[in-house]
Formats: sequence, C-alpha cells, structure tokens
Amino acid sequence: MPLPLLCCCVHMCVQVRTHAVRTAHENIDRTLRSADVILTQFDRTREAEREIQKGPHENLQGFLDAVDRLRSIERFFSSNRSYRSSDGVLNHVNALLSKALVKMEDEFQKQLTQRSKPIEPDRLFDCLPSTLRPSSESHPEGGKNQSNSENQQNSEAAVYSPPALIEPRFIPFLAKLAQQLVQAGCQQQCSEIYSEARASALESSLKSLGVEKLSKDEVQKMPWEILESKIGNWIHFMRIAVKLLFAAERQLCDQVFECSQSLRDKCFAQITRNSLATLLSFGEAIAMSKRSPEKLFVLLDMYEIMCELQADIDTIFVGESCSQMRESALSLTKCLAQTAQKTFSDFEEAVEKDATKNIHIDGTVHPLTSYVINYVKFLFDYQSTLKQLFQEFKREDGTGSELATVTMSIMQALQNNLDAKAKQYKDPALMHIFLMNNIHYIVKSVRRSEAKDLLGDDWIQRHRRIVQQNANHYRRIAWSKVLQCLSGQGLTSSGGSGQVGSEGGNSSGASRAAVKERSFNVLFEEIYQKQCGWSVPDTELRESLRLAVAEILLPAYRSFLKRFGPLIENSKAPGKYVKHTPEQVELLLANLFEGKQERT
Repeated sequence: MPLPLLCCCVHMCVQVRTHAVRTAHENIDRTLRSADVILTQFDRTREAEREIQKGPHENLQGFLDAVDRLRSIERFFSSNRSYRSSDGVLNHVNALLSKALVKMEDEFQKQLTQRSKPIEPDRLFDCLPSTLRPSSESHPEGGKNQSNSENQQNSEAAVYSPPALIEPRFIPFLAKLAQQLVQAGCQQQCSEIYSEARASALESSLKSLGVEKLSKDEVQKMPWEILESKIGNWIHFMRIAVKLLFAAERQLCDQVFECSQSLRDKCFAQITRNSLATLLSFGEAIAMSKRSPEKLFVLLDMYEIMCELQADIDTIFVGESCSQMRESALSLTKCLAQTAQKTFSDFEEAVEKDATKNIHIDGTVHPLTSYVINYVKFLFDYQSTLKQLFQEFKREDGTGSELATVTMSIMQALQNNLDAKAKQYKDPALMHIFLMNNIHYIVKSVRRSEAKDLLGDDWIQRHRRIVQQNANHYRRIAWSKVLQCLSGQGLTSSGGSGQVGSEGGNSSGASRAAVKERSFNVLFEEIYQKQCGWSVPDTELRESLRLAVAEILLPAYRSFLKRFGPLIENSKAPGKYVKHTPEQVELLLANLFEGKQERT
C-alpha cells in the first residue's frame, strides 16, 4: 500500500475513534446529569414525605409547600416515563398526595369544628346600632315609640357591624386548605365539611337568640297576646339574622372560598337555607292566619322589616344557588302586603257594619269612635310603609289607593255607623247630642294629628258644620216647648190698659189662670233633670252648648217675667209657678251635660 494512502487510512481511523470517545463521554455526562436530576427528585420526595407525615397543623405553609413539590415531582415523572424508576416513584408520590388530601380534609374539619362556635346574644346586640339594642329606650320589641319615617331614617343611618364568626387570623389557614382541596378535585367533600360545621353554628346562634322552630299550625293556634309578643321578637330576629349573622356568613364564605365563586354561593346556600326557612315560615303563618283588625299593625311592622331587608337579602343571597331563597323572601313580603291590604278592607267593612247595641244612655262618645280614631292615628305612624304597600295594588285605571282615600272611606264608614246607632235613641234631642259628641271627637282628633294634612281643611270644615248642625237641632228640639211656654202666645188679646184688674187680668188681656197653666217650672225641671244626666265630655263644647242654650232661654225667660211676672207675684204661693230668678236659671244651666243627675 502506498505510503500516502496508508497515512490517510490511519488518520481516518483516529478520527473515528476520537468521535466515538467523545460520544461516549457525552453519553456518560448526560447519564450523570439525568441521574443527578432523578436523585434530586428522590431527595425532594423524601423531604416532602417528612412534611406530609407531620401533617398541616404544626406548619401549614411547609405542608402545602410539600404538596406542591409532590405535584411537581408527579409532573416530572409523568413526562419522563422512559426512566425505569418512573412508575415506582409515581405510585409513591400519588400515595403521598392521597395521604396529604386526607390529612388536609381532617385538618379542615377539625379547624372548622373548633372555631365554629355559636355567637352569644349579647355579642350580637353589641353589633347593632345603639338605637336598636335591647338596653336602648327604643327597644325594637317594645313597640312603635317613633314614627315610621323616623324609624326608616334611623335604619338608613344605622351602622351594623357583622360579628367575626371565626378569629380573623385563622381564616387564611382555612382558605389555603380549601384551595388545595378544590385544586385536588375534592369540592364536594370540602363543601360538605364546611357547610355542616357552619350551619350547625348558625342554627345554634339563632336558637340562643330565641328563634323557635314552630309549625304553621302551632303559630295559628297561639293566643293573640302570646303571638303579638312573638311577632315583635321575630322582627328583631329577622334584622339580626339578615344584617348580622347571614351577612357574616356570606363574608366568611367569600374569604374561605376565594378560589371558587360557585362554591362560595353553594356553601352559603347550604348553610343558611334551614335557618332562613325557619324565620320565613313564621312570617308566612302570620300572613295566612285569620285576619282581624288588631293584626294590621303587626302585619305592617312585618311588611316594613321585610321591605327594609329586601336589598340586603338580594345582596347577601346572590347567585343561582340562592335564587329560591330570594324568591321565598320576596314572596313573604308580597303575602304580607296582600294580607295587610285585605285587613284594611275588612276593617273598613267592620266599622260600617258594627252592630253593637251598647250605646250610652248619656249620649257620650261611643267606644267605636274612639277605637277607630285611635286606629287611624296609629296608621299615620306607617305613612311611608302604607304608601309603599298601596303601590303593590294598583287599580285598573292605574291610580293607587292612597292613604287619604282609604282614611276618608274609614271615616265615612264610621259616620254611617254612628248615624245608624243614633237612631236607637228615643229622644231626638239626645240623638243629636250623641252625633254632636262623636263627630266633634272625630274632628278634634283629626285636627291634632297628622290626619289633618292628609284629609285637608275642607274635610275638617265640613264636619265642623255637621257638629254645629247637630247642636242647633238639639237646641231647637230640646227647648222648643219651654220657649213656646215663655213666648206669651195665646196669653194676650188686643187692647187693654196694662193694669192688673180685679179678675187678675192686665191691660194685655192675659189672665192669671192662663199664665199659671203654662207651668214653666215643671217643663224646665223635667228638661233640667234629664239633661244633667246627658254627657258632653269635651269641656269647650260643653261650655259652648250651655251658652247657646242660655242665649235663647234667658232672654225669653226675662221677657216672660217682665210681662207676666206681676200676675204671678200677686197670686197665692207665687213660688209654685215662678221658682227661679233668671240668675238662678243661669246657674242651673251650668250643671247641664255633666252626665249625672242634679236636683233643682
């Protein structure tokens, strides 16, 4: 072989061997690097396993970091199936992850159970605005000490501070556990653990507050006195439940399940469903119970609180999971409005058809009148609520049943009933006293209340005229015989000297016998005795009526005495026929309408 060719072959062989050696070295380096990576993963697995064994309680962040490392290792070996150890490592890592999930579930449940304690009533009361706390003078259970408009202003300005259901420093811990469980696909278990713990705490809080689980049948069979008290409590409970407890539960759900909006809504719905249903069920039982006038005000109170809370309910019970609960609350509000409206109509009808026969023999104000007027005056504490309620029931022509219209209808129904009751009096004069007393009471009460602005001056003036008309009718009917007796009609004839003659006559032609026959004393004393037993309870009206009687009686009596007195004075026993001077008659008139019998 020629030397050049030999040299070329040798050179080529050297190159091949050099390449082979280089390739071998590269393979060795690659293998070493891979082995290093695998060994690192093994080390990471052992470190993570130690943290998993400890559990999340001592060092949650270290535990969660270990879970993250295991998931990273799982991804590594899943992507590098060519390693002979991949399957074995993956099985070990998945077993550790399963163990970690169990520990996280257990820790999640343990922490929730330990931290989820009922909220004591006193702590809830401290979260209320000062005007709504039980120690306040305006205790919500104590009735309506303020007008409805003032209550609404207070509600609008009130600041509610929902309590911390779980100590704030533990919430991030729970949120991280929840996030890991959700990422691991354990939403169902996580939701059940959380909902069960929180629902139990919520129901216990409401029970401590005084909320009872009552069937609708139990509610409807309760005596009114007990039921009225429970309704006042229910209004207080609804405000506390929605504005404090439910609001706090929503806030806690949002914090713990920040990682999942749907899970927040689902858990919140599961937690609050039974508690809200218990509260609404009581309200529904009241709304569906037998209607009666005394229930109207509590129905309005209940309607008012539901309207007040509606915006809160829409905000707190947000999401598809809570849609049925929002609808249930709105349904109760509408049911209360409907029942209140029907009770209103029932009251108007009951007023007009009231058939009580127990009229007072003295013609004083009838109990129905004072009852209705007090009822109407109470209604004006609810002006804004009633306005809102009437908007629920529009007439076909598009106009609303305004409070003024309804109030006028009630007043007219009362007046119609009083007209019917007045006919039970056999004495027409007393009938007019009765009507005068009652209409005057109505007018005076209206003038002193907010009803004045609603009914208007025209209504007041019209009814004042009715009072005056009845007073005039009384005066005319009651005293017509006396006035006729004093008129001199039929006692005189034309001509005469005006001097008393031997036959007991005078120049006017009147005879002593005819004057005696008039018997003013008998007539006056009969009317006086009767009318002293009649009653005009209003001092101002009583004095004006006495004055009106005096204005027609005294001048006629003085004129009678002036004209015919001498005939009586010159007769035997003149006191039998003229017993009183005008001044004495005036004093006697001051005893009229006191509701007690007097002697003359």
